[in-house]
Amino acid sequence: MGKPRKFDRNIIVIGAGAAGLVGAYISAAVKAKVTLIESGNMGGDCLNTGCVPSKALIQCARVAHSARTAERFGVQVPEPEINFPAVMAHVRKSIQEIEPHDSVERYSDLGVEVVRGRARLVDPWTVSITQEGSEEHRLTARAIILATGAEPAVPPLPGLDTVNYLTSETLWDRFAQLDKAPSQLLLLGGGAIGCELAQAFARLGSTVTLIERAERLLPLEDHEVSAAVSRALESEGVQLLTGHEAISFDGNNDGLGGALILRNSKGEIQVTFDEIILALGRRARTGGFGLEALGIVQDGKLPVDGYLRTRYHHILAAGDLAGPYQFTHMAAHQAWYAAVNGLFGSIKKFAVDYRLVPSAIFIDPQVASVGLSEDQATEQGVAYELTRYSIDDLDRAIVDGAATGFIKVLTVPGRDKILGVSIVGENAAELIAEFVFAMKQGMGLNKILSTIHIYPTMAEANKFVAGNWKRAHAPKGLLRWLEKYHRWRRG
Repeated sequence: MGKPRKFDRNIIVIGAGAAGLVGAYISAAVKAKVTLIESGNMGGDCLNTGCVPSKALIQCARVAHSARTAERFGVQVPEPEINFPAVMAHVRKSIQEIEPHDSVERYSDLGVEVVRGRARLVDPWTVSITQEGSEEHRLTARAIILATGAEPAVPPLPGLDTVNYLTSETLWDRFAQLDKAPSQLLLLGGGAIGCELAQAFARLGSTVTLIERAERLLPLEDHEVSAAVSRALESEGVQLLTGHEAISFDGNNDGLGGALILRNSKGEIQVTFDEIILALGRRARTGGFGLEALGIVQDGKLPVDGYLRTRYHHILAAGDLAGPYQFTHMAAHQAWYAAVNGLFGSIKKFAVDYRLVPSAIFIDPQVASVGLSEDQATEQGVAYELTRYSIDDLDRAIVDGAATGFIKVLTVPGRDKILGVSIVGENAAELIAEFVFAMKQGMGLNKILSTIHIYPTMAEANKFVAGNWKRAHAPKGLLRWLEKYHRWRRG
């Protein structure tokens, strides 16, 4: 089928996760005729199986940990009793209370036509929509945004089909059926998801083993960040098996629990479990949308250019499907470019700005970073100066019992221009925002130092690390002259 002379829509968006919702809203805001198609739950993975439920679970675990450690503040409380069904009820309630933000009704009010059904591209301009209980119908569009997200990666390990394994998508329904947290929980994968869930379930009463093939947790983070996270998890009873590769599974006959064979530098070991969660990353969700027939997908991946365009420039992708970062805030960021380039790309197009992509890991203490880490700068041959501030010296952290962590700032040698920041500490995900803003606006550490920060707050740590940089770059010659001047003034 050739390109239509007329189109039913200006733009069609497939997928109502973060990228799809933002892309559809932006399109409607500039008065385009837009249809948003979703076959599952509105809000996508983030609302239903990702960010929202995991952070609700983490908060429950944090409350339990606070009760368990209250004695350090002079408060005597008994060992907390974990009502696991109530924990899972809080998770469900959190989703339900946020659902209206992503609902069909809200986006319809914003001018988006929302269609619940399965979408498939039958040619580069035509989308087939299959709805339950009705016949297929088709719409044409001048531009199409693919925002189908990603799904948990499941490795082809021998024996995996003999165990009732879980992923970040399936664990919520499974654990909602349990009276208590799993006794022996195995987590395969030491990235952000694995670390967050390991700490949360350990605090909720599980005996947790976390396995990572690399020699350290969070291998993409700064090495000191990785070490700090390992210490935090081990201090709460999580068994860490880094440098261990999964070889095969052996499930129990009843389908519950099993054993995993691991290989390390010394040989093979076996670990048993009641429940196992695979946290091995996520892969683009490309199947079932007609993308292979159009030649858009290659080896399970969907290549896009700097403008988020596929091989057909009017078909764009955003969010986890497009990569390279699988963050909700990146999905929303890309959605603006996808919508604008889809609607106005023939006049003016915009390349996605990936220069400053902050990230956070919501363990305790939190981890946050932006720009280059020390390891990345070294690998890339980028010259840098390193300035540190230890949060155990911060007044607010001391009184809050959160005197753990640090801030590392990389700057251009001899200048206050920020190349990257890594933070470990209470509210690190909030603290990083000031550095992201400064880097975005081209401001250096001197500007942060000259900004008043409320006392006592965790945010003062940002000012203090800037002060450490300033002291290291004090004009020694001028200071010697001033010393002589003041001596002369004393007579």
